[in-house]
Amino acid sequence: MPERITEVTALLAEVLAPRAPLTVIVDGGDPGAAAAFAARLAAAFPAAARAWNVDAVLGLIGPGGGMFDSALNVLEPATDQILVFLRGGPRHRFAEGDGEGRAQVVIDHRDPDWPVIRHLHPDLADVERWYRAESQAFFAARAAEWDTRFGDDMPRYREAVRLAGVRPGDVVLDVGCGTGRALPALSAAVGPGGRVLGLDLTPDMLAAARAAGRGDCADLVLADARRLPIADGAADVVFAAGLVHHLPDPVAGLRELARVTRPGGTLVIFQPLGRAQLAAKHGRTLRPGEPLSAERLGPLLAGANWTLTTYEDVPDRFLVTATRSA
Repeated sequence: MPERITEVTALLAEVLAPRAPLTVIVDGGDPGAAAAFAARLAAAFPAAARAWNVDAVLGLIGPGGGMFDSALNVLEPATDQILVFLRGGPRHRFAEGDGEGRAQVVIDHRDPDWPVIRHLHPDLADVERWYRAESQAFFAARAAEWDTRFGDDMPRYREAVRLAGVRPGDVVLDVGCGTGRALPALSAAVGPGGRVLGLDLTPDMLAAARAAGRGDCADLVLADARRLPIADGAADVVFAAGLVHHLPDPVAGLRELARVTRPGGTLVIFQPLGRAQLAAKHGRTLRPGEPLSAERLGPLLAGANWTLTTYEDVPDRFLVTATRSA
């Protein structure tokens, strides 16, 4: 298998080369990481691509005096520039502003040996070209230690299932189930007369769920949340923990969840931390207009055949329920 850095830079070079002449600017708050990634990306372009210029820009000192800011925050958008933001690294936790939001390319770079594309602007490449493989690479690298890192939030999953009103006999889909932390609680709630399916895009996550014994309380299915192998209206409840903000098109994803839910059925969107707490944990601040924000989620749901019923965003829980429209 090629090195992951080679896979990522080769894909970016293939996608961006037809747009030359162009300048690619790489940043993320860590000058050394930006310079190293820029050098690898420049080397991935064919020798004939002489019009290319790939630069790493230094982080800037922010108004707090010593707080590192992404230089992408001050660059004016230009048709002959592509902005690449490296998410992660020792200085990312100090980054302020909206450099990531302005970038056309976002790379998860917490492990420089295992970079993963987390966003490509649709003008650069169709989502089908990168989303599935990059998402699997992102979660495969984390599957083995997922429960070790996050296993202490199991009580919050049980409480979310209780608050969602899952009933005996229900058919429940846990979409993006990961290692299956919600599956035992969902199985207990539906009882012997119900059925629970855990669906996830990453084989390594499902393997970890089986290793933890969670395949004993649910059927585990390898599936893309954007195209579920489920009949129309089959589910009473769709449980989606940490899913929606990972989807490249949240409205299309919510519509697919609506398709597999019966009219009057329930969608549960859950995170075992509040939005601000989760953002801080990942070294960033919340940006206006994010898909799960109170002002945006209601209209997104309405446009995807859901009616928002509850919205709770507190430090130890983000929990939204919605009802499938007729």
